[in-house]
Amino acid sequence: MIPWHRCKSGTAALMAMAISTGAIVPILLPSPATAQMFPSQFRRIAISRGAVIPTKYPKDKIIVTPKETKSIELEIPNNIIDNNGQVLIPANSKMKGKLEPATLNGEEGSQFVASELIFPDGRRQSIDAVSNIITRKETIRKGAGTRKILEGAAVGTVASVLISLLTGDNKVNFWEIITGGGLGAAASAVLRRQRVTVLMIEPNKGDLDVSLRSDFVIPNR
Repeated sequence: MIPWHRCKSGTAALMAMAISTGAIVPILLPSPATAQMFPSQFRRIAISRGAVIPTKYPKDKIIVTPKETKSIELEIPNNIIDNNGQVLIPANSKMKGKLEPATLNGEEGSQFVASELIFPDGRRQSIDAVSNIITRKETIRKGAGTRKILEGAAVGTVASVLISLLTGDNKVNFWEIITGGGLGAAASAVLRRQRVTVLMIEPNKGDLDVSLRSDFVIPNR
C-alpha cells in the first residue's frame, strides 16, 4: 500500500497540470483505459485495475476511532477522461462506501472501501476500490482545545460519544454506551485515562483518493 503522503503529492501534481494546461483533470492510469469488444458487439470501455481516482468530501476532516466503521459518500470533483479526451466518469459523480478498521505495518488505522458509484444521471454501478490506510492519530484530552480539533470535522458515532464523555457533554446517550459493541469498555478507558485517541482523516488532501482493485467497466449510455 502506498503511504498517504505519496498519494497526496500525486494529487497535487495532477491539479497543477490541470491549471497549467486548462484541460480537464485526467485520471492517474498505470496504462491507458482499455476498450474491449463484448459478445453483444457493443464496444465498452474499462478503466484499468490500479488506476487512482481523486475524490473530495464536504468536511475538511473525518474523525473516527481505530475500531469504528462509518458510512460516507465521496464526490468525484473532475471529469475522469481517457487519453483521447473521452469522459469516462463525469464530474460530480458520487462514490459510496465505508471507512473500515485496517492495519498498516502493525499500526491501527482506517481505510475507505468503495462499493458503489452513482453517476449524475442517477445510474448506479458497483465499484471495487480502496483508499490508502490512514494511521494519523490525534489524542484528545479533557479541556485541551477540543473545540478546535473538532472544527470543520465529520465525527463518527463512537468517536462522538467518547469525546462527549471526555468533555462532559450532557447530550451523551448512555444507553448507547452500554449496548454498543465494545463501547462500554472504551468509555471506561476514556474516563479512567481522561483522554481518547482518534484517527484524523483529511479527505481533501488526498487521504481518500481511491485505487481500483479490479477493472471498472463503463456502462453503456
